[in-house]
This record gives sequence, structure tokens and C-alpha cells, in this order.
Amino acid sequence: MAIMPGAEPFFLPGGDTGILIVHGFTGAPSEMRLVGKYLNSLGYTVLAPRLLGHGTTPEEMAKTSWPHWYSSVEDGYHILSGTCREVAAVGLSMGGLLSLQLASEYKLSKLVLLSTPIYIANKRIKLLPLYRMFTNFVRKKRKRLPAEGEEYSISYELTPLASLSSLLNLIEHVAQRLPSITLPTLIMQSKREHTVEPESAQFIYNNLGSTEKKLVWLNRSGHIITLDAERDLVFEEIGRFLAGKQDEV
Repeated sequence: MAIMPGAEPFFLPGGDTGILIVHGFTGAPSEMRLVGKYLNSLGYTVLAPRLLGHGTTPEEMAKTSWPHWYSSVEDGYHILSGTCREVAAVGLSMGGLLSLQLASEYKLSKLVLLSTPIYIANKRIKLLPLYRMFTNFVRKKRKRLPAEGEEYSISYELTPLASLSSLLNLIEHVAQRLPSITLPTLIMQSKREHTVEPESAQFIYNNLGSTEKKLVWLNRSGHIITLDAERDLVFEEIGRFLAGKQDEV
């Protein structure tokens, strides 16, 4: 299956600390390219895998579920851990969930969670089983990004409902694992977005087993905070955290 132009995975060689950056649901590695370039400029080796079923067609994604997406993350981890002294993970949206799952099973040095869902901001989500009786896909509503970020926003126009059901299963699975995750963690969340309920970030913060954790709120961004108005702040905050310059909370 041909990959959408711009949706390819990417690898940026650098030092002996590897950063695995994981994109979100129906998205592509492109939404992580700017943060990847920033972290590479700080000397990190960066790998952004393309999750299975993403960056091709919604029909292909509909054939996949969260264990398939997670296998792509595992592959990326093993590539980095084979070449780097240590590996940290940065996940956006569903990528944050997959990074949490990775942290529960493998050795990571640090974890960054961006716009990571526990609660979905769509009141119709409870009707998903009913919707699936009548259709396989629904059209997405997209918020326009700043012009310099829009070119990196490569995602499907349709959401496969079977995959959405699997995302909800992933949320439930990961939520139960939060107390077992004890590594240093940075959580960043916009209060203004309309995809993930902001209290998701507070839930993750409250339930993580980590003693070193920090929650940073944004006020001018939508869901894709790696491409939106406050992305420079996001990048700098991640850079300070990975360098060990964050205050402990």
C-alpha cells in the first residue's frame, strides 16, 4: 500500500540518547517532524515510526487495531535501543497512550505526553456501537493550524469506527497501568482544545506512579500542540525536561 506523500517515517541521527516520537490517531509522523528537528538540533537521535494502518488509506487503517499500532512503536524502540545508550519517548495524543504502554513494558529514561486522551471530547462517543451498525467511517472535523504548521498536518479525512473502538480499548487498558509507571514524566495539555477533554491530563498526572512528574497547561493551542501557536514553548519545555532542567513537582 502506497504511503501518502509526507507521511513517511523519519530518522535523524545524533548522539547516544535516542528519542522515540510517536504520532497520533489517524495522523502521520509529519505532525512530529518539527519537534523531531528541534530535539535533533539539541543533539538527540530521533526516530519517528509510522504506525501500522496510518498514512495510507482509512480503509487500510480499519483493518488494524491498537496492538498493530503498538507493534510499530515496539519496532522503533528496539531500533533505537540497539544504537543508543538510553531511550526516551515523546507521544502525541494516541501516541502518548502507546508511549505509556511502552513505558510499562520496556526500559525508558523519560516520558513526554502531549494531548494524551483519557476522556474524549465527543458526547456521541457513547453511541459508537450504534453508529457502527450503520456506517464504517465518519468525516472528521479539523481545526485550522497556523500556516507554517498546516503543511505538516497529514491525516485522514475519515475516521474508521472500528479503529476508534480499538482506541477506546487502548485508553481503558493504559489507564489501568498508570500506577505501575514510575519514570520521570512531563505532561502537556491545552485547556482550549476540542478533541481531548483537558481533565485527561490531570487524571494521568494524579494516577501515574512517578514521583518526578510535571503538568504544563497551554492556553492558545488546539489538539496538535506540536504544530499550533504555542509549539515553540512546547519544544523548549520538552528540551528542558529531557536535559534534566525541569523543576520537580
